[in-house]
Amino acid sequence: MTTSPNPAEIPPVEVMYCRRCRRAVNTHTGPSGVTYVHAVEVRGETVDHRPDPAPVTEIADPLIECDFCSAPDAAWIYRCADQRTDVRRVTARVVDAADYQDRHHAARTRRTETEHGITQAWGERWSACQGCAERIEARDLYGLIRRVVEAMPAKLTRGNRLVRVRGHLHATYTAVFDTLAPGRGRIEPGHPLGVWPVPPDMQPDGTP
Repeated sequence: MTTSPNPAEIPPVEVMYCRRCRRAVNTHTGPSGVTYVHAVEVRGETVDHRPDPAPVTEIADPLIECDFCSAPDAAWIYRCADQRTDVRRVTARVVDAADYQDRHHAARTRRTETEHGITQAWGERWSACQGCAERIEARDLYGLIRRVVEAMPAKLTRGNRLVRVRGHLHATYTAVFDTLAPGRGRIEPGHPLGVWPVPPDMQPDGTP
């Protein structure tokens, strides 16, 4: 496993929350510019309002949920390399003319043309509940995936969707594990970005 520099050396990145519901929001960048979506919507839940984004440090008593399984009262913050997912959208499907005449709407696609749709920024900081944190500390990738899948709405994991979801989580969490920075921050009242231990080499006298 490779690691990124010590957490204290990683430049801070703004973590955005919604002013209305005090829950985390994700950043999407597309042809129309930057937009925001509630993190719980990405995980299959519904919200009755549009995000009103602001830095989490400006939100009074933010509701910090686990970025993995959505459990309330996340306990820890982990840092890893900034992650972004490029989502492409289908612009055209090319089929054989004869096949279309024979099969019409069931015609087999010979070529699919796509274009860039959105870039979803996952960020560098991941909040984790105690249960997910235990799997992260043990580097139990499949245990973490299993826990997250079991917490997802059935509509996201029903039938063939389960294979796709597990594949997406495997790719995302592998990147998290591979770039995980040493240490973790404890989430405490007034410290939504976590209270981080001071590394020994940063102690005034250079000792633990």
